[in-house]
Amino acid sequence: MDLQAPGRLVRALGERGDDGAWLGGLAERVEETTTRAHLDVERVVVPGGRRGLVLLVRLADGTPAALKLAPPSAAPDLERAALELWDGFGAVRVLGAVDGGMVLERLRPEVSLRSLPEAKALLEAAGTVRRLWVPPPAGHGFESVADRTQARAGLLRADAADDPLVSAALSARDELVGSAPEDDLFVLHGRFRQGKVLAGERAPWLTVGPEPLVGERAYDLARLARDRAEDLVAAASGASAARRRVNKLADSLDLDADRLRGWTLFRAVESALRAVRAGRRQQGEGLLEFASWL
Repeated sequence: MDLQAPGRLVRALGERGDDGAWLGGLAERVEETTTRAHLDVERVVVPGGRRGLVLLVRLADGTPAALKLAPPSAAPDLERAALELWDGFGAVRVLGAVDGGMVLERLRPEVSLRSLPEAKALLEAAGTVRRLWVPPPAGHGFESVADRTQARAGLLRADAADDPLVSAALSARDELVGSAPEDDLFVLHGRFRQGKVLAGERAPWLTVGPEPLVGERAYDLARLARDRAEDLVAAASGASAARRRVNKLADSLDLDADRLRGWTLFRAVESALRAVRAGRRQQGEGLLEFASWL
């Protein structure tokens, strides 16, 4: 099969630096998987995601579907476990499992919530993410918010602990973890944002691509809160608009605005420094400016 991985995926895997072998054998893996599962490949989804390859396929009976394959570092089994737990409620439905991935119902990859005006997109996003927040099942293997952010906080301390904004982000993270509400423990998407919510046939909007974990809901809104940050940075009223957005999101889902603000600060700063380390300085500087407004 003549298959070329999308540039976005290649760059993302290169930044992580541990998936070269998986990427090198991708064409053979796709050929083997589609043959074994009796799938007819239509095309690769471009630009696609940063953690796995998605192809539009058809099942043996002609039903349109999608095949997602991901390297071990992306924990595809945990992604599938979350999607199966949600069972199509607010999320794409799993049609079957394959080695290192899954077969999914076909959505419209070219149409996400980012195609809507901002106010409408945030409204639809809030309604979608609310459906995903379910109690964690017994014996689940999902990481906790505390554990996931501990490793990322360690990198921040090593990189720039003396920077006042980084210091504020680390302090916010430590306080939030130490005061996490015991009754606010749910399965979270982990990377929820407008681009992760696609148009579907079974439902108007369904989420994809979770990096599931367990913890408080405010953490799950923190990535959504900075969506389209580049537009805010370019606007004269960006700072006030960013603060209003955080408050509006918290109010719409009955969450503590201060906790959402703290998680948004930590996640924005952490993402910014990660972008700078990867050579995406302009993106990183924009995120730092956004974080400074909070």
